[in-house]
Amino acid sequence: MSRKLLFSVPNILTYGRILAVPALTVCFYFPGNTARWVAVGIFLVAAITDFFDGYLARAWQQQSALGRMLDPIADKLLVSVCLLMLAWDGTIGEWSIIAAVIILCREILVSGLREFLAELRVSVPVTQLAKWKTTVQLVALGFLLAGEAGDLVFPYNTSTGIVLLWVAAILTLYTGYDYFRAGIGHLMED
Repeated sequence: MSRKLLFSVPNILTYGRILAVPALTVCFYFPGNTARWVAVGIFLVAAITDFFDGYLARAWQQQSALGRMLDPIADKLLVSVCLLMLAWDGTIGEWSIIAAVIILCREILVSGLREFLAELRVSVPVTQLAKWKTTVQLVALGFLLAGEAGDLVFPYNTSTGIVLLWVAAILTLYTGYDYFRAGIGHLMED
């Protein structure tokens, strides 16, 4: 890979999303509403780069193997760490932990399936519904990251986040099933 692609804007955006993960995590170790709003800010910037890194890579013809590898890793790190930290601090609790577990399990299972199918040179395209699932998931996490600080501005902030988390979990089950249905024939071959 050329140095030009290594440090292309799309790849730099992906690197930034990866670096946002520990920065967002640190916010949970500080009490108060300010830390929550900083976490939301970091998350929003990271979520926006998720759209722009791929868009710019295609528009500027700067797609690279490194970008194709790191982009889904950055996405999964961001979502997984947010879910873990929100469960750790109690924002996601009780029955809603099930929605978080569904999302985490699907991310791991689909990643494994994609890796397996990639070895067979089989591509599984991302569906429009999977893109909607990601959008709902990111919006839910934005509400939940604001947590009680957000409840001061919008009284149903956390509740809205929990409802959207469940919607994302249901879409996660459906799109995960779609991926497995698309790959099942390849899994059964010897």
